[in-house]
Amino acid sequence: MKIEKILFPTKFRELAFNALEQLVVLKKTELKEIVFLYVIPREEVGFVPYGGYLKDEEERIREEARIRFEDWQKSLSAEGIDSKIIIEVGSPVPNILAASEREKVDLVVVGRKKKISPEMSFVGSHTLQLITRSKIPALVSKYMVQFDSNGESVTRVNKEIFKRPLLASDWSEPSERALNLLMSFKGVAEKAFVCHVVGVKISKGLDKSELYRIEKESKERLQSYCERLKSAGIDAETHLGAGKTPLEIIRISREIEASMIIMGTTGKDHLHELVLGSNSHRVAQMSELPTLLVPQI
Repeated sequence: MKIEKILFPTKFRELAFNALEQLVVLKKTELKEIVFLYVIPREEVGFVPYGGYLKDEEERIREEARIRFEDWQKSLSAEGIDSKIIIEVGSPVPNILAASEREKVDLVVVGRKKKISPEMSFVGSHTLQLITRSKIPALVSKYMVQFDSNGESVTRVNKEIFKRPLLASDWSEPSERALNLLMSFKGVAEKAFVCHVVGVKISKGLDKSELYRIEKESKERLQSYCERLKSAGIDAETHLGAGKTPLEIIRISREIEASMIIMGTTGKDHLHELVLGSNSHRVAQMSELPTLLVPQI
């Protein structure tokens, strides 16, 4: 897996361009093109009582979006990256999903670029729907965030997000795909980390010998991942955790000073994941770091 084409949907909120700038480094790998998408909410130009369809308003919004995108295009062109503009009327989630498949992109960048509020979740309802339904890897971008650390409020700016990625694996097929994607970051990743968490559901009720067997097997698998990364030219180290999976992944990410978290997401039991959230979705919601989710094919 490699990232040659990215879909960057935006509402032109504060720091959106700053988040875009963090993707330019992928030019060192295989990135060739970024597709900009702006979805005009249907309710802003739709039928109104006695007014019909607001065609003039649609044209005004299109023109404003085009001018902003063309300014962004100049910056990408200077870096040798091609770009394309798509402006359409519709609903954010369906339009983004449709565009990602129609354009055959390798990555979709979603999420709020600035999150300064007392809310616990870093993922809004639209972003949660997108990462749950997307068949394409999705990066939940969090350029500037505020979170609690050791009882204190901390503001973090996520720059150089590909520099120290942490892959959290559960040995699933999507985790394998996530590893393959991470291997393509040679040249931009200074060092990679691979972790696995022996979850409470797995360890509960097991005797000491069985727990030791699981620990030994997990360490061997982590080492295998690490060796594959090193063979791809990326320095790597392993970490094994135990406890509640999302919290352990976040704890490890902070201890090693990771720059992003990468996880596979199985997509199994779709309704269950949509309502309760998988471990990967919970990490995306709870962690202050950008989170790259790689779905099952």
